[in-house]
Amino acid sequence: MKITDFHRDKRKSLSFEIFPPKKDDSLKNIDGTLEVLSELNPDYISVTFGAGGSANCNKTIELAKKIKNDYKIEPVVHLTCLHYDKAQIDEFARILSAEGIQNILALRGDRNPNVPEKKDFQHASDMISYLKDKGDFCFLGACYPECHPESPDKISEMKHLQEKVEAGAEVLLSQLFFDNDIFYDFADNCKIAGIHVPVIPGIMPVINASQIRRMVTMCGASFPPRFQKIIHKYEDNKEALFDAGMAYAVSQIIDLLTSDIEGIHLYTMNNPAVAKKICDSIRNFI
Repeated sequence: MKITDFHRDKRKSLSFEIFPPKKDDSLKNIDGTLEVLSELNPDYISVTFGAGGSANCNKTIELAKKIKNDYKIEPVVHLTCLHYDKAQIDEFARILSAEGIQNILALRGDRNPNVPEKKDFQHASDMISYLKDKGDFCFLGACYPECHPESPDKISEMKHLQEKVEAGAEVLLSQLFFDNDIFYDFADNCKIAGIHVPVIPGIMPVINASQIRRMVTMCGASFPPRFQKIIHKYEDNKEALFDAGMAYAVSQIIDLLTSDIEGIHLYTMNNPAVAKKICDSIRNFI
């Protein structure tokens, strides 16, 4: 099933992101996480891209197969392109088609000085255009309410997002943010720019101070004063900070769900207890 099918009836979708275990022999150990997540009835689960390796041994694809076949949930496979050539991307597409996996979150991928970049795909839109006629795929794209770190300004960011949608991205999943007003402004700008595909906000429950600082540094997300006060007051109280971080995420989500958005994408960090607690709090709003 394609992700666009979940949005045709105008109901709000619920989706999760997880990542493959780092150890080669630990894929089976993620079943405990998936069992809890599957009980929360998500519309789909996205799987981050396991960097490096060929399509035949890629952990992302193996985990997506497990989600689809063992848990009967639609997977979304993250697929990066900056470090792959056309032949390698063709092989990824061939395997996904053979496994009946239709949904791809197309990403450029982070630059890595230790991994040579290929010349075939400079942007996610290049890969979407290339793969559009190579299988029955639904392409999702990433979007950045506060701009991609490499974007010079918001106008350039919106232009690139238009190109991504014109190439064939049918749903957009946002980078995490902590200030809903920033997302609302971004969603309004998308409409002004003629981007009318679903724009799904991505929310990350932040439950410890080091995680918050790391996320803000990595993705450039704004750190609202209200959230800063919580961190400063409770950073030395692990239990209190956990509860405060969860409450902040829930308040974000409820506010979003009462507005004209089309779903929630939850960055679970492979923590099923956090996902369950949040879903229990928001279930009546979905």
